[in-house]
Amino acid sequence: MELLRNILIGIVIIEHLYFFYLESFAWTTRGPEVFGRREGDYYNVTKSIASNQGLYNSFLAAGLIWEFFVEEHPWKLYIWIFLLSCVLVAGIWGTLTVSRKIFVVQGIPALLTLIVLHL
Repeated sequence: MELLRNILIGIVIIEHLYFFYLESFAWTTRGPEVFGRREGDYYNVTKSIASNQGLYNSFLAAGLIWEFFVEEHPWKLYIWIFLLSCVLVAGIWGTLTVSRKIFVVQGIPALLTLIVLHL
């Protein structure tokens, strides 16, 4: 179960590091391919907003990585639950406000990981 937990947390970490890269460094180049083409100058106009959003994704990834180095099990578990719950809420909010795809990409991995943490 520990191996499965670590793999699932690793998937969430990799996703959020990728979101950080896309939103902070590749918004105008790779962003249109990943998030869909928009009319006009959308990606240039929203570049600073996306960069800020990317930074938040990096914080989630950093927190999840940090917890691998925490020795005290209850703290490790509580903080993983908190951060993964934040990811899940962000996935739900993104689904309600932007696209259902967000829940599949972001929410489901967090939800599965939370379930495994509670087993």
